[in-house]
Amino acid sequence: MPAALKDMRFLIHDVLDYEGHYRGLGLDEPLGRELLDAVLDEAARFSDNELAPINRSGDETGCEFRDGAVTTPAGFKEAYATYIAGGWAGLSGDPSYGGQGLPDSMTLFLEDLMSCANMAWTMYPGLSRGVIESLEHHGSERQKSRFLPKLLTGEWTGTMCLTEPHAGSDVGLARTRAEPLNEEGVFSISGTKIFISAGEHDLAENILHLVLARTPDAPEGTGGISMFVVPKVDLDGSRNKVVCGAIEEKMGIHGNATCTLYFEEARGYLVGEVNQGMRYMFTMMNGARLVVGLQGVCQAQEALQRSVVYANERLQMRSLVGPEAPDKPADPIIVHPDVRRLLLTQKAVVEGGRALVYFAGQAADRADRLEGKAAEDAQALLDFLTPIVKGTLTELGFESVNHGMQVFGGHGFIRETGMEQFVRDTRITMIYEGTTAIQGLDLLGRKVLQTRGPGLIVLLGEIGGTAAALKADPELAALGESLEKIAGEWGTLAMDLGTRAGKDLQEVGAGAVDFLFYSGYAALAYCWGRIALTARAALAAGSTDEDYLQGKLATAKFYYARLLPRTRAHKAAIDAGPDTLMGPSAAALSA
Repeated sequence: MPAALKDMRFLIHDVLDYEGHYRGLGLDEPLGRELLDAVLDEAARFSDNELAPINRSGDETGCEFRDGAVTTPAGFKEAYATYIAGGWAGLSGDPSYGGQGLPDSMTLFLEDLMSCANMAWTMYPGLSRGVIESLEHHGSERQKSRFLPKLLTGEWTGTMCLTEPHAGSDVGLARTRAEPLNEEGVFSISGTKIFISAGEHDLAENILHLVLARTPDAPEGTGGISMFVVPKVDLDGSRNKVVCGAIEEKMGIHGNATCTLYFEEARGYLVGEVNQGMRYMFTMMNGARLVVGLQGVCQAQEALQRSVVYANERLQMRSLVGPEAPDKPADPIIVHPDVRRLLLTQKAVVEGGRALVYFAGQAADRADRLEGKAAEDAQALLDFLTPIVKGTLTELGFESVNHGMQVFGGHGFIRETGMEQFVRDTRITMIYEGTTAIQGLDLLGRKVLQTRGPGLIVLLGEIGGTAAALKADPELAALGESLEKIAGEWGTLAMDLGTRAGKDLQEVGAGAVDFLFYSGYAALAYCWGRIALTARAALAAGSTDEDYLQGKLATAKFYYARLLPRTRAHKAAIDAGPDTLMGPSAAALSA
């Protein structure tokens, strides 16, 4: 389906005022509406013309693995060459090494368009951006000059290598070894990494692997992890001892190679200091988590576009209040209340979720470009929003693509319509880059209890202004009351959990996922409040796009009436405490 440029522009220009946001960053050259639209148009053309046509074929054929080499599906390599020629790889990179120096949020817009068109393909260059960011922040000048220019042209790609067969998400159990060689900062890396997306392919001439490994005297756990750059082709042009042993046969994202990599005394270059690898890796991982949340939104976007078209065309039964298409043998299914529920849920998740990602993108820009208290508040807000974006938008994205399949009925379950691919592709987003439970523990344990919630405090301040503006509008006053109430309850819930966790740490594990969902629904309510205010202002100013804007208002009211109340169930689950989970013995659960 064509790119959702109208919705993107509405958020970028009207709801979030990105032009004003960029002015506030003190950029050398202003990023005005004309330039933003030009970038969006060109990125949409690339996504629609190059990526969308090879999405389904890539899913059907998948990657081919033979003798340690991976061949990507037909058209993938050509699309990547076009991507490089367009200069997209260096959009937000440091100009000192060949990048264009644009704010990081610009890459979110690009990622949005490309992931909607072809999620599996987009993962190849998407991982490179994380490697670029990690090296920019933590690499030495020598490493930056060696590696960044090729990454920023797209001639080289990158991966991150964390997971090992015995460890899964517990990176502290990693066994990959790093033995120092004679040359300072150069190590021999040996070990096995699994589930490495884009770990081997034929798109680029080299792949830089960011590998977590242990030096000989490293302490146990995550405190003994270091980060290394391990090139597929070493700096002298020789083939490094990195071997792809297999690619996974997966449920979805067939067009992306998910690899098992063997490091057999491969040359690796230490990034930063020893035993600081986990801290460095989070620079890459947190950016990736925002992108994965966006992937959930993008798959829901594609499913929504198709299910809306189908619901308007598919004739089945009559409206309960009488024929709405008397000239036809049955009414289109969009007249039925439950089909409306499915469509409106998708619409609420897609448009609210995209707004939440873009809002987080603004926090990332401010944290990167500003100084002092403004930067500190922005970083706290970004840290708080990241697990919410990753955890809730992937879960709600998966719910949404399943709603899209339900609209199609039996036709959605067969491959012909393409709906089942969205279900398969979206499922992984709740797992990689940290499962939903890990996001919940990060949010509640680190971003609220451990640090006393500075990001939540910043966001509650933002919400207060939006709630007051909503209450000042008679048509939106009820939304304002609801938003104000949920914000107050959110803060109280966080404090109560802190008190209970002080007496029993099981409260954290038992309540983390429910607190994550509660936070996600509250954050989306804030976004829908801003969308509603913007739509009302445009209508009051005499906009002629009445149907579009009324659609925003209707969806906002639907969200507040039918989705925001889900917070009540999550609060009740939190209040139930850990006993209902930890009370039954393992034997009782296994019986």
